[in-house]
Amino acid sequence: MPRFNMNWLYIIAIAALAYFYFTGGSGGIMQGMEPAPTEASYTEFKKYMSEGYVSRIVANKTNNTLKMYIKKDSLTAVFPDKMPQSQTATAPSLNVEFGSIDRLEQVVDSARANGKFTGSLTYEREQSNGLLSFIISSLLPILFFVAIWMFFIRRMGGGAGMGGAGIFNVGKSKAKMYEKGGELGITFKDVAGQAGAKQEIQEIVDFLKNPQKYTDLGGKIPKGALLVGPPGTGKTLLAKAVAGEAGVPFFSMSGSDFVEMFVGVGASRVRDLFQQAKAKSPCIIFIDEIDAVGRARSKNPAMGGNDERENTLNALLTEMDGFGTNSGVIILAATNRVDMLDSALLRAGRFDRQIHVDLPDLNERKEVFMVHLKPLKLDNTVDVDFLARQTPGFSGADIANVCNEAALIAARHDSQTVGKQDFLDAVDRIIGGLEKKTKVMTQAEKRSIAIHEAGHATISWFTEFANPLVKVSIVPRGQALGAAWYLPEERVLQTKEAMLDEMCSLLGGRAAEELFVGHISTGAMNDLERTTKQAYGMIAYAGMSDRLPNLCYYNNAEYQFQRPYSETTAKVIDDEVLKMVGEQYERAKQILTEHKEGHAQLAQLLVEREVIFAEDVERIFGKRPWTSRADELLEAQMREEAERMAAERTKQLEAQQSKEAPDAPEAPEAPKTN
Repeated sequence: MPRFNMNWLYIIAIAALAYFYFTGGSGGIMQGMEPAPTEASYTEFKKYMSEGYVSRIVANKTNNTLKMYIKKDSLTAVFPDKMPQSQTATAPSLNVEFGSIDRLEQVVDSARANGKFTGSLTYEREQSNGLLSFIISSLLPILFFVAIWMFFIRRMGGGAGMGGAGIFNVGKSKAKMYEKGGELGITFKDVAGQAGAKQEIQEIVDFLKNPQKYTDLGGKIPKGALLVGPPGTGKTLLAKAVAGEAGVPFFSMSGSDFVEMFVGVGASRVRDLFQQAKAKSPCIIFIDEIDAVGRARSKNPAMGGNDERENTLNALLTEMDGFGTNSGVIILAATNRVDMLDSALLRAGRFDRQIHVDLPDLNERKEVFMVHLKPLKLDNTVDVDFLARQTPGFSGADIANVCNEAALIAARHDSQTVGKQDFLDAVDRIIGGLEKKTKVMTQAEKRSIAIHEAGHATISWFTEFANPLVKVSIVPRGQALGAAWYLPEERVLQTKEAMLDEMCSLLGGRAAEELFVGHISTGAMNDLERTTKQAYGMIAYAGMSDRLPNLCYYNNAEYQFQRPYSETTAKVIDDEVLKMVGEQYERAKQILTEHKEGHAQLAQLLVEREVIFAEDVERIFGKRPWTSRADELLEAQMREEAERMAAERTKQLEAQQSKEAPDAPEAPEAPKTN
């Protein structure tokens, strides 16, 4: 059954009123519940008058109609066949249209003179639809506009979410309050990794649990803590865990909740939020994405800063520095754009500390995987250490996405458990995109892509600081026609030599095209973009140039459109970038020329198999000249993975052949080919 909706009642009521209005209000509602009369012609009217059937007449001068009432002893003569159901009342009548009052009076006088009419002739004005017409013409438009006004006011004021008061509560805070942090069901045990951030924020929890311990020594309560980090690292989750651990009221809202179409609403909501928080002290206020209202205020009025946002920020600054130092209200905020926040918001006394929630390292990724692997049904091939090594630079949200994607891939293959290969496919899917095996390519294009990707693999194999190769594929994924997977080492510092080796490896694809295809293509666009950005970063920011050594031109000043260097320096930077990229390009061509036979074998193997692994490259080029313990572990794991994948392919092929011919007679075994 459809859900009940009051709008249907409104539509039915409006339709009924419109019906009565356009049908003249017939039905007798406005006539003291009189029955609806039947019609008669003017000729019949004169006949009934001459025969003496009429008892009295009521005429209406407005619309030239009259109502003649029939005598009781004349009903059978007027209605010879059968009297209508509507004429069974005590005073049956008929409606008649007449031309003019003079003609009507002549007929009445003539009937009086002949003794056929002894009743009365009275006149009245139009009143049958008076009340209904008044309602429709006067009250209904007013009610209609009032209803529209109330509808929009409720929408602008938040409707039922604003406590039902609509426009009168538009300045109230929209923060969701959890009376006990435990209602969220999240504690520090649910936050994997981030040991440093949890250690810093633990002090806030300790204070909320035992504030006397700090105030007895003369310490002041920290006003606020700002969680800073890239998206998906768990800033919001960490704030929820603080509320769950502390067991105090927790007010949660987003920075965009302060923004409204009405002027001054943002500042009003800030004041209302802190007023509610003081009443629930000790408590926590959490403002997610605070950069929506905390962005640096413009110093140039001509730039046209958002006055409403600045008023909201001013109210927030005042409230954070306005309440008492030991009121027990602590503000937590999260943002991934701390460089855009106003300096007044970051000063001591407002946000006393910044807690950096960075991307997880290797050990922290293991912990995050352990949390997200709990609800999955895993087989014995899943190695958490290997998965953590395969996901460098992944945030907690990315790892959760990997686990979910692996479960979806396993379900798509009708597997009962999630295996190691499902996780590898999930990582490939997230990094490179969905495989497009149906993409139409000519044989020449396929070979050109294989030569390009083999160039990357060859250069990375013979450069010392290049990342260890995992596999190379020419299967299109997303916007890429081919890809090479590496296992980057997580270095705290990047040396100039390592960055040059990476740049040389990126240029290996374009160099291979020029050397072995004879022409270049647009396939290296992404490689060239990364190379150019890295070269400019090395020269303009890191000071790794011979002509501009130890200089950094990085400038984070907002609303400043001038470069922090002259045009002459810009020309020098451009020349140095061109020189650096050119040197690495020539170096890449030299390495490829020295190992062109191995590169050709690698490209041919890619054309045949579409995906090759590190052990295939090692079989062609020999052991990598620079091999670390991590490389050895990776090679062993990749070798094991390749053997397992080959065995799975054989099983799938045998199963497919058995399904295609289940009842066919056994044939002699054919010689096996690789």
